[in-house]
Amino acid sequence: MPTRIASIGTSVPPTSLSQVDLRDFFAAQPGRDRLARRYISAAFDAAGIDSRSTAISGLGGTPDGVFVAEDGSLLRPTTGVRNALYREAAPRLAAEAARSAVAEAAISAADITHLISVSCTGFFAPGIDYHLIRDLGLRPTVERSHLGFIGCAAALPALRLATQITQAQPDAVVLVVCVELCSLHVRESSDPEQIVASSVFADGAAAAVVTADEQVGRSGGLLLDRFASALTDEGESDMVWTIGDHGFEMRLSAEVPRIIGREIRDAVDKFLGTEEPPDTWAVHPGGRSVLDRVENGLNLPAEALAASRTVLRDCGNMSSATILFILRRMMADPTVTGSIAALAFGPGLTVESALLRKAL
Repeated sequence: MPTRIASIGTSVPPTSLSQVDLRDFFAAQPGRDRLARRYISAAFDAAGIDSRSTAISGLGGTPDGVFVAEDGSLLRPTTGVRNALYREAAPRLAAEAARSAVAEAAISAADITHLISVSCTGFFAPGIDYHLIRDLGLRPTVERSHLGFIGCAAALPALRLATQITQAQPDAVVLVVCVELCSLHVRESSDPEQIVASSVFADGAAAAVVTADEQVGRSGGLLLDRFASALTDEGESDMVWTIGDHGFEMRLSAEVPRIIGREIRDAVDKFLGTEEPPDTWAVHPGGRSVLDRVENGLNLPAEALAASRTVLRDCGNMSSATILFILRRMMADPTVTGSIAALAFGPGLTVESALLRKAL
């Protein structure tokens, strides 16, 4: 029996900020010279984003004493302070997305047999998986796996693992939960790479119910056909995610979109083989330039990436959760039929691929 995504649930923090307000906030930071302000305006305006959600209530200029001072300047909380906020906010956001997915699948918490949690923006133990079992009322015997620090590409390996579990155990019902609080690692900087990171990253959570049992939950969804993973020949130092004393530090060089543009054709050709490419593509929107490079590199029509651009516009780059937001839109869109190719990119550079089909 084919494995399918029966449902996808999503959740974002209650604080939503416009891209224009965030741009002006970063440009107004003390010590910004004219060149830095010009670069901030260019990066934020070119990101293809209208609004983003954040777990930081003070981001945007409201003083909170942790991230934003009374004069509106960004503070430098330690990694410990940032991680404590992750420990407080991430389980709640993950549970909201998971409850939505379970409800939409028309199953009960007792039906879940396996749990795969995904995150790269914080650490603690017992972790997200433990809290989900407790907060959702899952059985204590649920088998847990955690995929950590894989970055923006992690949702597809999580779905691949869920598929492997359901193929080995046909009665398994797997809950995949991705939660990322990227904004916790925001920092004041005139470094162009940090400015680009500040212009795109946001917070969100997404969960998927995955099963190969036709009798479980509602019919339909997305069939998971196959997966592939590839490392590009270059890019190891262009997308890097490390832990610093004042948060996790993202290196995101201007070469990333260009590397993706050069490498994507070969990666996709190897993945699809002799099959005709699908009409619909779910591509992780690392930024508008990444989508532009994929579109050009694969000679796709503009409408092929419509869902990816819409999620980027409305939500920003929520790291691993983002691709599930895109797939959720496609599941609900009656005009999307047939095959869907999903692509996501992570540190390395890594290209993760999946081929899905809309279930009838």
